[in-house]
Amino acid sequence: MIRNARVLAASLGASLSLVVVGACTDQAGHDSKANRPDFTTGTVIGGTPKKGGTLTVLSNQDFAHLDPARNWVMPTMDFGTRLLYRTLTTFKAEPGAKGSEIVPDLATDLGRPSDGGRTWTFTLKPGLKYEDGTPIKARDIKYNVERSFAPDLAGGPDYAQQYLADVEGYAGPLQGKHLDSIRTPDDRTIVFSLRRPVAEFSYTVTLPTFSPVPQSQEKGVQYDLRPFSSGPYKIDSYARGKKLVLVRNPHWDPGTDPVRKAYPDRIVVVQGLKGGQIDDRIIASQGADASAVEWSDMQPSSISKVLTRPEIKKRLSAERTGCTDMLALNTSRPPFDNLKLRQAMQYAVDKQAQVTANGGPALNDVATGYLPPALTGNQVADPVYGTSDTGDVDRAKKLLAEGGKPAGFSATITVSTGDKTRAEALQQSLSRIDVRLKIQTVDPSVYYDTIGDTKNAPDMVISGWCPDYPSGSTFLPFVFDGRTIKEKGNQGNVSQFRDEAVQKRMDEIAEMSDAASANQAWIDLDPVIQRKSPAVPLLWERKPLLVGDNIAGAFGHAAWTGQFDFAVIGLKDPAKSRD
Repeated sequence: MIRNARVLAASLGASLSLVVVGACTDQAGHDSKANRPDFTTGTVIGGTPKKGGTLTVLSNQDFAHLDPARNWVMPTMDFGTRLLYRTLTTFKAEPGAKGSEIVPDLATDLGRPSDGGRTWTFTLKPGLKYEDGTPIKARDIKYNVERSFAPDLAGGPDYAQQYLADVEGYAGPLQGKHLDSIRTPDDRTIVFSLRRPVAEFSYTVTLPTFSPVPQSQEKGVQYDLRPFSSGPYKIDSYARGKKLVLVRNPHWDPGTDPVRKAYPDRIVVVQGLKGGQIDDRIIASQGADASAVEWSDMQPSSISKVLTRPEIKKRLSAERTGCTDMLALNTSRPPFDNLKLRQAMQYAVDKQAQVTANGGPALNDVATGYLPPALTGNQVADPVYGTSDTGDVDRAKKLLAEGGKPAGFSATITVSTGDKTRAEALQQSLSRIDVRLKIQTVDPSVYYDTIGDTKNAPDMVISGWCPDYPSGSTFLPFVFDGRTIKEKGNQGNVSQFRDEAVQKRMDEIAEMSDAASANQAWIDLDPVIQRKSPAVPLLWERKPLLVGDNIAGAFGHAAWTGQFDFAVIGLKDPAKSRD
């Protein structure tokens, strides 16, 4: 999944036990770990909530997409799948490594594989209903999976396109065409036929693509404004960029749902606020703000206000995200269709300056590879391009000369408004080798749609990728497989990197039946791709989020990149809340 875009700012679990989830374990690092404060991770802030009241979410941005076919950006994906729609399976609502384990959600079990893992069958629980009391049917899940193929509904997870058999040329159900590789023999049974064995398909169906949308509710791109609820809440009102109000879905049956507790009576998301304003309000924790949580990361400028005050710091969640932040280089055109110039960027970037611009060493480690430590057994990759976190100007200049640009060149970078300070740090470090960087900022709610327009993409973007579950198959293929590139809604491979040898190796790894061997093969492929330099790995981050002092049940979830788990968050005293 894509990491969330920022605004103004300076687990396969037991079945893949070789993978260590990074949220609760230490990782080796470099200079940026010096003098790092201790964070208590894997704990719940505020104890167990009481039922009732209004939970307020203070946000600096609108949702990218609430349509489950298009929802692949955190924290919107967490918000949607925990509150508005259910999926065939889902992650446990527990802190730490337990949160990377999955349980049945709409389905009765974790799925039944057959044909060597090429066919997966799920049975829906009886009595499941939508917000209007009508039954949830297997064909509704099929329909939403089919919707994810529609060009007009781009931006969501690509797993169905990659895994399902016989989907070549399919463009969604909006013109009345349907997939034969998904069968619904009755209202409670859905059968997926895959093009190859997928041992981890039980994890794949945690994604919002595998939630139900009845065809009768289809509204095309307008479905974003009012998804039809199968979860514990439904939309009462939504003014884009201003406010979303959720109220209880009276037809959600907690007896069928092992995960969602639905403590608040109402959830109000207030949008369009400034990041520093949000931090200050929650630090003060007055009135309704005492019952509020942050949507996006705490601002770097607020860190000193929190870490030096124990009574505030205890309301801070700072779990590791499990993501890798990268500087993606547009390889589809000059200057970065030139390997030497791309490699020069690896030496030119001052990663310590990125640490500083992103909140300092308390919340960031320098990334030395594409795969985050959560996917490498918590082992940090050896740097491919030297050990200096501040760069190597002389080697960068040498590569520029070898690439035919000894006097440097001009380039463009597009960033979310919250990453402007980081872009300026890049601008300064690249100026050391006479690369002149022009910065364009974009509102975070449309950031990934903007950089996903491949014909108009800039030379560089700051982007990030987070595994949808702890497997290298959810990372490298989505970021560096040229066959995933789309003209519009190009969410993963924003470098537009195409390499036949890399793609061939990815296919070979995907065919491996042994999870340990496949995991090691993904780890080994990482430095191979790095040498081709489609992107510069920048940071492995923590996710700093504050809560008001009336919040209970808050913790950063391992599967949701350290975002609060909205399935179980609530209030200490509902009577104190108001909106």
